[in-house]
Amino acid sequence: MRASVLVTRASFPDIVDRLRAHFEVSDNPDDTLWTQPELIARLQGKTAAMTAGSDRIDATLLDACPQLRAVCNIGVGYNNIDVEACTSRGVLVTNTPDVLTNTTADFGFALMMAAARRITESERFLRRGEWVKTGRYDMFIGGDVHGATLGILGMGRIGQAIARRAARGFDMQVIYHNRSPLSSEVEANCNARYVDKDTLLRESDHLIIVVPYSASSHHAIGAQELKQMKSSATLTNIARGGVVDDAALAAALAEGSIAAAALDVFEGEPALHPGLLGLSNVVLTPHIGSASFATRRAMAALCVDNLIAVLGFGATPGKPPTPVNPQVLERSPASA
Repeated sequence: MRASVLVTRASFPDIVDRLRAHFEVSDNPDDTLWTQPELIARLQGKTAAMTAGSDRIDATLLDACPQLRAVCNIGVGYNNIDVEACTSRGVLVTNTPDVLTNTTADFGFALMMAAARRITESERFLRRGEWVKTGRYDMFIGGDVHGATLGILGMGRIGQAIARRAARGFDMQVIYHNRSPLSSEVEANCNARYVDKDTLLRESDHLIIVVPYSASSHHAIGAQELKQMKSSATLTNIARGGVVDDAALAAALAEGSIAAAALDVFEGEPALHPGLLGLSNVVLTPHIGSASFATRRAMAALCVDNLIAVLGFGATPGKPPTPVNPQVLERSPASA
């Protein structure tokens, strides 16, 4: 009897069809957002799931679905999954790193530039027909990007890719803060300098947040941190909702404590803090940092590679390319 797999969100049909060669597949082509009870009901009898950030995989769900062996998440982040609970129950978790690094770095840089140069604010002004009323010398004056100081909080793959763009393409001075400094070789490649967090906040003209979400990074940027930033600075968050205190950020933007912000991720998304919606000095996008055609296909394909491998098929049976908790494989190797 073939294993049964659930695909929780709509994806590229031809990539999902690769699963059908090996498994019984239930999918969600209408892309309905299921509640957790609905997800639990659909996971009954399923051996593995191809999940997305909207799916909460926790102890309650795992206990209700004891036959589940693998949760293969589309995305580099996996804060929607209780990895510890999965590991203790022998459930493998995989993600899709690397394939989205450059696309997300491009988007983060674009958001930062949009905030600095007030692009979305000025476009709304133009669409409202207000350009005909004024053309003052100081209309939509923003901050320069070239030659400015870029601060990066979280210097992983994406942070490093942003740093290279900043230093090589825009002659920016790059400073960063991480749990620990990078090697001197990596720093030289990125033309970046390690600083403590207070210095990062104080010296950055533009601050980009790329740190993974965890209990320790929750509200890493809150009211006190925002007060340390320059009044002319911008903040861009392409990490995860919850790393920035959105309520504190909305207050800082309204007060002019910082000049502008650009957000692709939000606390409680897809809901937004209502204070953000009425502000003109914030760029808002719906978590689309990896949304290029090639990258989204690569993410889906890697997720399927992981799922096929962990259930004993594909090029590396039993050895998925990107496991999050590989100790599960060491303890109980997967088989078909």
